[in-house]
Amino acid sequence: MKRLLPSLALLGLCSLPGTAQSIKKSDYPIQAVSFTKVKLADNFWLPRLKTNTEVTIPASFQRCEATNRVKNFEMAAAKSGKFATIFPFDDTDIYKTIEGASYSLKLYPDEKLDEYMDALIKKVAAAQEPDGYLYTARTIDPAHPHEWAGPERWVKERELSHELYNSGHLYEAAVAHYEATGKKTLLSIALKNADLVCSVFGPGKRGVAPGHEIVEMGLVKLYRVTGKPEYLSSAKFFLEERGKYQGYDPKSPDAWKNGSYWQDHKPVVDQKEAVGHAVRAEYLYSAMADVAALTGDQRILAAVDSIWLNMVSKKLYVTGGTGAVPGGERFGGNYELPNTTAYNETCAAVANVYWNQRMFQLHGDSKYVDVLEKVLYNGLISGVGLDGKSFFYSNAMQIKNSTSFPQTEPQRAGWFDCSCCPTNMARLMPSLPGYVYAQKGQDVYANLFISGTTDLKVGTKAVRITQQHNYPWQGDLKFTISPAATTDFNLLVRLPGWAQGEAVPSDLYRFATPSTEKISITVNGKPVPYTTRQGYAVLPRQWRRGDVVEVKLPLEVRQVVANPKVQDNLGRVALQRGPVVYCAEWRDNNGKTSNLIVPAATRFTTSYQPQVLNGIMQLQATVPAVQVDAANHSISTTRQTLTAIPYYAWANRGKGEMVVWFPQQLTDVDLISRQPKEVTVGK
Repeated sequence: MKRLLPSLALLGLCSLPGTAQSIKKSDYPIQAVSFTKVKLADNFWLPRLKTNTEVTIPASFQRCEATNRVKNFEMAAAKSGKFATIFPFDDTDIYKTIEGASYSLKLYPDEKLDEYMDALIKKVAAAQEPDGYLYTARTIDPAHPHEWAGPERWVKERELSHELYNSGHLYEAAVAHYEATGKKTLLSIALKNADLVCSVFGPGKRGVAPGHEIVEMGLVKLYRVTGKPEYLSSAKFFLEERGKYQGYDPKSPDAWKNGSYWQDHKPVVDQKEAVGHAVRAEYLYSAMADVAALTGDQRILAAVDSIWLNMVSKKLYVTGGTGAVPGGERFGGNYELPNTTAYNETCAAVANVYWNQRMFQLHGDSKYVDVLEKVLYNGLISGVGLDGKSFFYSNAMQIKNSTSFPQTEPQRAGWFDCSCCPTNMARLMPSLPGYVYAQKGQDVYANLFISGTTDLKVGTKAVRITQQHNYPWQGDLKFTISPAATTDFNLLVRLPGWAQGEAVPSDLYRFATPSTEKISITVNGKPVPYTTRQGYAVLPRQWRRGDVVEVKLPLEVRQVVANPKVQDNLGRVALQRGPVVYCAEWRDNNGKTSNLIVPAATRFTTSYQPQVLNGIMQLQATVPAVQVDAANHSISTTRQTLTAIPYYAWANRGKGEMVVWFPQQLTDVDLISRQPKEVTVGK
């Protein structure tokens, strides 16, 4: 469940021990512009960030209180009581919410929230044992710890205990809190714990492949803040411990249960495919990118490059979702992308954002941002309701009221016994401004098209860039460049793959028909020639105050076709406009969607509906709809209006059918009528 924002500003860095002198020069070639330097004014994203601040984060803290997650810390401090929640990783819901609240504080100062966090952090501090150990599931009653924890510290870390997973989320929260507030209260707790971890694990000491990765990413964050080399070397050590487990039998039909589920089936440098529990995997791959960037390890870099190619070529849903199989919340085999049983955990979408941001920073290729954008506008925000307090743990691709197949969640819930996804959303959303821009020397990358203003420096010269547009509903982009003085630099504007005829940066999906529309770019109203580099339009210029760059992206409704090896989507199409993938929902389509057919020649009209689902661009077309007359044992088709809404907005108006992939012609009719089974969600 999370990553480092590699770009965040290091506030007060010099006041910490072991900083500047011990930080190595090796790092990501491209650095993101800090979220603290990007102020949003966006019609699409700003309301979501406000909802996260005003609803999601308070609801998350309230639910942590109501479900006794906070009480666990109080009992740990008192060394008395009985662990009061279900899972030993429930501590992390508090850490993740603190992380999100910290980012939010920087964007929206709130004295009461700041005070509440101060009080909560005191409870966390009181629960920490003298040597730095922090794990309420054992500390409350060491003689009778949680059944997943084992009789002693760390003995079940690989399989069940999540001790290091808890530590990783603590580190992430601590860095976010420190960078947003300048306070070291939570950071001091994290550093004490990290020092314990480094003293216990390492060459010649205890070794383990952490069962649920994230401690590796958290240690890298602490390394960035403190410059302490032990944190980076420990992160690398945990990566290198994979593939050493003696109990793994690759020939067993259940091999994934003791090997690949944890990405522990082979050394990381030998891994080439995205396998196992999708969230754990993508945290691991994010950490591999971190360690490769900071140490220059080319074998780790080659491995993570291969894994990314496998994921984007064979294991990515059209919405950017990952993790097809409910059993084990894991990646399936190549091209195993079912619709009615699609899992697509919301936490996996969060992790996929972190991973693709890192891949971009390593390589500077827009294809990684293309995937990141696909996740952001589709499979990520589908995980939270428009009310900000209802969630999907898994994100289905089809819901049928009459089916013989089990399905993932057909409706949203306010909380889960394993509530990792709501708190992961709470922490990701306010960090969004940190994904908009990036820099490398004289190159300034405009990655995401989100209205707002950033203040950055090119060399020693201050530059302000303002974006003004109505993306993703409209494709007219406007960038106003205002340097404090005339400044030479290269503005690199991402040319989205979807605007150039590429559905994804692989052959997993393609647009059914080519487009004749092209991207156009003007500077101060005049067309300009430009070169392209790795998917970016490169605009070198001596920029002056008030220079205006306008980019026109063709926004057409496109039919998407899957690779024929994806069996579930043979003869089917999905709908996409710009970065947004669409679905049909029962509410707009006579109570049913599984009977809709979209022939190849179908043409859609678009209309903005400000009163629907907080404002959406709606698609409509007249299509055949299958009618089954059970009394007369007959099947026919009638013409009706198909109304499609953005996939992210489904399940905000009640429970009913939904479909993303539409058949192009009538091939079969589902005559089985029974209520769908619901797949239980869990970590």
